[in-house]
Amino acid sequence: MSEITLYRKYRPQSFAEIIGQEPVVKALEGAIANGAISHAYLFSGSRGTGKTSMARIFAREVGASENDVYEIDAASNGGVDEIRALRDAVHTLPFDSKYKVYIVDEVHMLSKGAFNAFLKTLEEPPRHVIFILATTEEDRVPETIVSRCQAFRFKRPSHATLQKLVEVIAKKEGYKLEASSSDLIALLGDGSFRDAVGTLQKVITASSDKKISPEEVETILGAPSAHLVNDFVLAISSRDFSKGAKALGEASETLGDMKMFLDLVVRKVRFVLLLRFAVSMKNEVRANLSEEDFVFLEKLAKEAVKTLASKELVALLGAYADLRTATIPTLPLELALLRIIGHTTETEV
Repeated sequence: MSEITLYRKYRPQSFAEIIGQEPVVKALEGAIANGAISHAYLFSGSRGTGKTSMARIFAREVGASENDVYEIDAASNGGVDEIRALRDAVHTLPFDSKYKVYIVDEVHMLSKGAFNAFLKTLEEPPRHVIFILATTEEDRVPETIVSRCQAFRFKRPSHATLQKLVEVIAKKEGYKLEASSSDLIALLGDGSFRDAVGTLQKVITASSDKKISPEEVETILGAPSAHLVNDFVLAISSRDFSKGAKALGEASETLGDMKMFLDLVVRKVRFVLLLRFAVSMKNEVRANLSEEDFVFLEKLAKEAVKTLASKELVALLGAYADLRTATIPTLPLELALLRIIGHTTETEV
């Protein structure tokens, strides 16, 4: 069972199945219902947010058959000759539909000459043609193109949305995910439906049984151990640099990029603050953690009032910028820990 098979299997097939992009769905449904269909649309947003799926659904909803839907990858067909051929083809009538729909993916990859050749067609297309342009980099699309389209920005799905998605798919596939397992998979999805489902696919493919534990997810995906993350959080709270450096050293042996480790640390410190200041969210926090982790963080929320608070979280967030350029992967987190310890010392003095 390949990754692409699982993603395709659960690709939404109707507006009702789209999750996380409700404003776009509402606008497109309204346009169809009111007969106010534009000749060109621009769907922009980061990878894996459902732009192409939405385009295909929209094409079906306006009544275009498979014979009258054309998908073009601008990354490999972005030259002037390809666009000139497209410009000629749009004038032929649809095979068996009211509309011909052209979905141009990664439209920002068109060459300057291709954009110029495309502009005239986009300004005055035949009545039977709808263009749907999709891009992950709207700023690279000329304003002359953008201004001639109805533009919709696709937002990154929330962590909760991705977590629910992987849990639903896992259940349909006959697997049981612990809450902390789906939480980690959603985190590694990094705001992308496609990446989250792909990550779940890797776990399912490698799993030896139908119950997937957090430890199994960590092993399969090369994620840092929850115990090492907890040790670093505890090092912050106890102002123990040696303990924190040891946890970072062990984590770096299996991680090429420490961003994942920092992501998990930041999430747990945030959970501590939520348990302390937003008691009504206690059940929500519990739902994203193993029972062991929840007990650990709840204890810190009660006991580490002075050593695990907002300033510690701010110091950790500052480490993200340094991760991109650090020649020693663990150095930004070590420095963040030293700043936390140093700040406390200065305050006490």
